[in-house]
Amino acid sequence: MGIEFKPYPFVAARHPAHLPTCRDGVDTQRHRVAIVGGGPVGLAVALGLANHGVRSVLLEADDSVCHGSRAICISRRSLEIIERLGALDDFLRVGLPWSGGRSFHRRDEVLHFTMPQDENQKLPPMVNLAQYHIEQFLLDAALRRPELIEIRWQAKVAGVMRHPDRVRVDIETPLGGYALDADWIVASDGGRSTMRDALGLSLQGTSYEGRYVIVDIALDSDRPTERLAYFDPPSNPGSTVLVHKQPDNVWRIDYQLRDDEDPEAAVKPENVIPRVQNLLDMMGERGAWSPIWITIYKANALTLERYRHGRVLFCGDAAHLVPIFGVRGANSGIDDADNVAWKLAYVIRGLASDALLDNYSDERVFATHENLRYGTKSTEFMAPPSFAFDLMRKAVLTLAVRHLALRSLINPRQTTAIAYTASPLNADERDAFAAGPAPGTVLAECPLMLPASREIGNVGGAHRGHLTDLVGPCFTALRFTRDGAPDASFAELERRLHDARIPFALVTLARHAAPQHPGCGGYDTDDRLFDLYGARDGTVYLVRPDGHVLGRWHDARPADLSAALERALNPRASADLQENA
Repeated sequence: MGIEFKPYPFVAARHPAHLPTCRDGVDTQRHRVAIVGGGPVGLAVALGLANHGVRSVLLEADDSVCHGSRAICISRRSLEIIERLGALDDFLRVGLPWSGGRSFHRRDEVLHFTMPQDENQKLPPMVNLAQYHIEQFLLDAALRRPELIEIRWQAKVAGVMRHPDRVRVDIETPLGGYALDADWIVASDGGRSTMRDALGLSLQGTSYEGRYVIVDIALDSDRPTERLAYFDPPSNPGSTVLVHKQPDNVWRIDYQLRDDEDPEAAVKPENVIPRVQNLLDMMGERGAWSPIWITIYKANALTLERYRHGRVLFCGDAAHLVPIFGVRGANSGIDDADNVAWKLAYVIRGLASDALLDNYSDERVFATHENLRYGTKSTEFMAPPSFAFDLMRKAVLTLAVRHLALRSLINPRQTTAIAYTASPLNADERDAFAAGPAPGTVLAECPLMLPASREIGNVGGAHRGHLTDLVGPCFTALRFTRDGAPDASFAELERRLHDARIPFALVTLARHAAPQHPGCGGYDTDDRLFDLYGARDGTVYLVRPDGHVLGRWHDARPADLSAALERALNPRASADLQENA
């Protein structure tokens, strides 16, 4: 009897190819930015550039968003970025939030972990969402900005020629080929990157031998959304199994193949179905189910040495491949996009030296090594690469049943925001802070009251919001005050920066409601914000367009912010000045 597969409960629209107006086989339009690859990372780059008023053309080789089982977990940090890109509502509407999970050794629970989630947070620690949804929601946001984002489907890169002032890309489409010139290229075309091959680049690092079968199934279950891990379960002896619930009654099951199993035979439906059924029986899931998708995966911990190569900037899987354990893959790519978009936009707009793009590479290579460090630890525990690792894991799992102190070794170390504490962009720490995010770290979330309007006396209409509601895709100065009173010197700084076309927002925060000061951006009701930030009257935090803290000062002066911005926008010149000082 044949095995009946169900389709995914999502049908992607198919998009036609397009040929631009050409002269002698070359697109007549010279593009500021061409983005190669229209997955989550490429779409996030396009949306990020659009937030800064920079137009891009996105080249996607396929005719639709992706199909199949790929990324499914989106972190809080990625959701913060996605909110700035204008796509958050759909992610929260469809995605399944979760904050923890459980691990089992055979039949015994050996770990019940929770990710940081307190009353300060606006967004969940993690949301499960299939990649076709992720891409579709980002695509929908991009289609709402046609004046700044052009998408060309079925446009395959066939060749690359670099010049001092531009990059020429040869494009193949079903309608014919043409060449395209762009000032800058962002390569986000995935793990099998054509752009990477065209430049003769290769990823370096470790490729693990252990293989996992990935199975998506349709199953109607009211089981809560959490990450489940089974080590050496009775249903799959000698294997490790991961289970995630997705929207639309889709479940993802990943199970490890033993060393003696043939990978080609392992993905045949007649071999997969019994193992999935045994797992579901063990879990107590008695409902009818159907397979949707079967594939195989091998963990890689690989990266380019640099992500900037002249006028070509690499992002996402084109730049690095991170093991799936800890869900750092797509999330690290979205972080790449957030970092590169504002820096490239500032360079294009003449607001920063192109040394800022070297800093993109430095910060994100550092972040990748951090992700690989944690991802490698998780991989070596999930799929031991040697007898010694396997022996250690068996000992930990066996002892963890009775020794609670060992359970931390089983923690999957889910992705967290990376801090650029050593970035040369950071302002020097002059003042001591008892609390608060240091330069290079992501802005800490906190609830506060937001005025309904800027009309004097309108306090009754205030509503509860969060600090990140006040931070947009620009440099933001958070000025802490007792009563929300304005400061003429900071208002003058804001005016001068606007005259210089530097995107900047001055946000005044008050300890208490300030009806007499209509310019106050928000106020604390219980001192939570001031305590969290170690702030007092006169404290200022300066935040980058990507939400990382650039600098902080007690008794801040406008000159402090001016110097920090100059250092951030001209990092090489600032470094030279420091070396010669």
